[in-house]
Amino acid sequence: MNTELIQTAQNHFKTIIEEQLARIEMMKIETNWTDYSKVSPIIVGMLGGDGIGPTISKETKRVLEYLMADAVSSGKVNFRTIDGLTIENRAKHGKAIPDDVLEDIKKCHVTLKGPTHTPEQGDGWPNIESANVAMRKELDLFANVRPVRIPKLGIDWTFFRENTEDLYAVGNQGINVTEDLAIDFRVITSQGSERIIEAAFAHAEKMGNKNVTLVTKANIVKTTDGKFLEIASKVSKNYPDIHWEGWYIDIMTAKLIDEKRRSDFQVLVLPNLYGDILTDEAAEIQGGVGTAGSANLGKTYSMFEAIHGSAPRMVTEGRAQYADPSSLLRAGAMLLEHIGFEEISGKLHKALDICGQYERKIVMTGRNSGATSEEYGNYVMETVENSNIDCLWQNYVEA
Repeated sequence: MNTELIQTAQNHFKTIIEEQLARIEMMKIETNWTDYSKVSPIIVGMLGGDGIGPTISKETKRVLEYLMADAVSSGKVNFRTIDGLTIENRAKHGKAIPDDVLEDIKKCHVTLKGPTHTPEQGDGWPNIESANVAMRKELDLFANVRPVRIPKLGIDWTFFRENTEDLYAVGNQGINVTEDLAIDFRVITSQGSERIIEAAFAHAEKMGNKNVTLVTKANIVKTTDGKFLEIASKVSKNYPDIHWEGWYIDIMTAKLIDEKRRSDFQVLVLPNLYGDILTDEAAEIQGGVGTAGSANLGKTYSMFEAIHGSAPRMVTEGRAQYADPSSLLRAGAMLLEHIGFEEISGKLHKALDICGQYERKIVMTGRNSGATSEEYGNYVMETVENSNIDCLWQNYVEA
């Protein structure tokens, strides 16, 4: 037995434990959620990202500025473009988020972010951390909220995915103990679990939902998933009118496509990795990951994003102009609701339903056989401006 290798691994693990214990102490410091009604101007940072990111980010900014023209002209909202979150610049600085870019991000109250490339083994880029993961940790964006709604199927799901723990918390801090033994680490804390589960229950109560579903694999992963489930039982006592139950991740993936059961689910809360996988499945049922947006919420900062990747192949093949902006537009609608513009947000959500699920006067294919991002943006804006949008949406839902 190589005692030197074991000692090296022990020292590595010791460092991780020390870092996580320090993080727990920071979570114990109570902070209040930002009250955007008292903020003026609300600074919205626009981060283009990589691949098709700049294309769909540009189009989303154009749509949002059009919808928010009055708020912008009155000085209530200020859109700000932040460059430098490209893979080339991140690789140049050897950081998931270069220092100057992070500084600019922290000058904004909320950000809307296009997809960014995360390097993987053998792709030619240095092994830097995911920009998403880094931003979530740097800004403490602990709640990843992903809604999936298909009214005609009776589906109205809101997923609360814990954003700063689980395998992703130390995903780039694994260790090759020997050539034959590789170990990664999983982190679940009481404080991290409590705040995401509390957020899910609070949302359910606010929206009038009666059911919260906890998704784990606690029958096998007993210590960490067991803690998540234990904390849920504790939090639920503050919400006696809400029914909750635990489901295992494997059967949950099946039940999302079970037409007899899937409309029973309303609010779902789950650790990071399970949430990443399950929400992609849910988005596919809605029409694909290109149709779904997500919020990354913290008490001080928040970031909204498309849930799909940067699609570099579309760029190399000269097809970036045909990228579907729907996912980032959905995220933009969530951003508007978060900062207090619920009416405009609701109209944008309905317009995206009409344009993407029902009416479909023009269709995105990702190629020249379909619409460009700009043409789709125009279609969405025209639909939002329809004075009968509420009736039109209701007619499609009931059809």
